[in-house]
This record gives sequence, structure tokens and C-alpha cells, in this order.
Amino acid sequence: MRVLMTSARSYDRASFASQLGERQSSPHTFTYSSARLEASTAGIVAGHEAVCAFVNDDLSALTLERIAAQGVRFLALRCAGSNQVDIEAASRWGVSVARVPAYGADSVAEFTLALLFGLARRVHRSHSRIRENNFDLSGLVGIQLRGRSVGVVGTGLIGAATARLLLGLGMKVLASDPVGQVPDLVAAGVTYLELPELLQQSEVVSLHCPLLPSTHHLINEESLALMKAGALLINSSRGGLIDTPAVIRALRSRHLGGLAIDVYEGEKALFFADHSEDIIGDDLFHQLKSFPNVLITGHQAFLTHEALAAIAATTLDNLDAMEAGLACPNLVLPRP
Repeated sequence: MRVLMTSARSYDRASFASQLGERQSSPHTFTYSSARLEASTAGIVAGHEAVCAFVNDDLSALTLERIAAQGVRFLALRCAGSNQVDIEAASRWGVSVARVPAYGADSVAEFTLALLFGLARRVHRSHSRIRENNFDLSGLVGIQLRGRSVGVVGTGLIGAATARLLLGLGMKVLASDPVGQVPDLVAAGVTYLELPELLQQSEVVSLHCPLLPSTHHLINEESLALMKAGALLINSSRGGLIDTPAVIRALRSRHLGGLAIDVYEGEKALFFADHSEDIIGDDLFHQLKSFPNVLITGHQAFLTHEALAAIAATTLDNLDAMEAGLACPNLVLPRP
């Protein structure tokens, strides 16, 4: 099968080349494009039967209609989330969609702790000062995490992995998940609560939810008001979980003690590209960057050699199954 990888970066090429090499022979031929797939760039898929897309590709109904008209029948997402895909439109146009449901829970969990450590101990501020030969420690007083309460919102694979690491730090781990409790987390000492109670009791809140209509802007004016004054908020999941203007107001009033995010609701126009010579017109992003107690990274929580290898392996397995007409366990189906 001829496969076009969109939004391709050097690490994508390397990880897929390694996996293809390990398989010695593959029925798939890859072409790589750094362009982000959207309706206006749909012409790049010409001559390909499959597209290997990423989280920030725009796979709306119009994009899917245009790529289907050029012969694309398979869409292999090299990510877990599928909220960027109009699944009903894909089904309507005869495009099968598969994702990578699990590939780097430990990688993302470890990065979540990196965000927490960096924010709690003001590492990002210190790093900036040292680069300017400023070794003054004033304003860098942090907090110790051991013994503090942390609320993990969502205990799927990544949330559960994060909870286990937080337990290892000696933190009091609370959790909330509408799907239900994870028995081994409860046995390890995690206390499950309803979300409002978790927000009220947590000194740190870490988000690990899929982006669904029910979770869109989960952190909003009302939920922020429930949080403890001075609490820290961490998001390594999906940008749309946070109502950015509401968070900015909470930061400005000093009710929210700090924010560390690896995802951002408006990231599609920014992340995964070099904008160092550009003038960025996103005023909300500029406001976030202006706060000394905000740490932002560019959607890199997944970016480890191990996770990239797992993404490539599962994506190739998905393509194999879809081309052969076999049952693919990772198909994304329209909601009934």
C-alpha cells in the first residue's frame, strides 16, 4: 500500500524506518510530507491509498471528502486521540480509521511529573536566569511535594501510571474517573472521589482525560472556583480540557497558584513547527507566557524512543490488517 505520512518530522521518519527495517519486508511504501493535512492541502495525498496522520492534522468532513475523492481508503492515526477526525464523515466516504490506543503511558506519566517538578520548584524560571548569568535565588522558593494531596482526573493507562509515580513520591493521591475505579490503584492507596470533592481537596490537579463533549472545558470558571487557593494545575492530556480565558483569570487573581501544560487548545496553529521568526497573533497564548508561574512545553510528553517505536509498530500493524481486510482491533467506529 502507498502511504503518505503527513506532519512528518525527522523522529517520525527515523522510528518508521527502524520498524520497517526490523520487518525486513513490508507491503507498504511510505512517502513523507512535513505539511499539515487540511482541506486546503488535501492535494498532497494524490497517488496514495492511505494517509498516516497526526494529532494536529485537520481531518474534518471536507478534508476527508477531498482525500477520499483521490483514492484514499485508509487513515492510520499515529496517536491515541481521534477527536480531530470526523468519524461519521470518514464512514460516509468509505475511509477506514485506525488509531494507536496505547504506546507510551509511562513516557507521558514521567513527563507529567517533570512538569510538576518544574513548576513546583520553579525550574523554568531558574533556567532562564542562569542563561543570563543571574544566580539570585530570590523569587525561586518552591514547595515540597511529599505529603501533599494530588488529584488525578482520569485513571486510564496514563492516569494510572501517573498515580503510581505520585504514590512513590509520598503524595496523598486522589482520583476521579466516571468509568470506574482501578482496583490495583485502590489497593495501593489511591482514594477515589467525585470530581468536585477531588478539586476541593487537592493541592495539585493533574488532567488525564480524553477530549469528549463531556470533558470539553472540564476546567472552567466553576471548577476553578472549587479548587484550593494556590493549587497547581497540570495538563499533559488535551488542550480542550481547559477553558483558557477562565484559567488566565484564575492566574491573574492568584487563586490558581501555577499552571504547567504540554497541550493547548489553540496549539494547532502553533505546535510542531518553528515560529521563531513569526509574529504570533494568539493573544491568549501570549498572556499565558507572561505569567512567571506558568510552564509551557510543546506537546512533547509522548516523545521518547520507546513510545515512538510503539507508535510505528502499531501503525504498521493497523495498515497490515486494513489492507488485508482483517479485523483491526484499533478501528475507530462511528458512535451508534
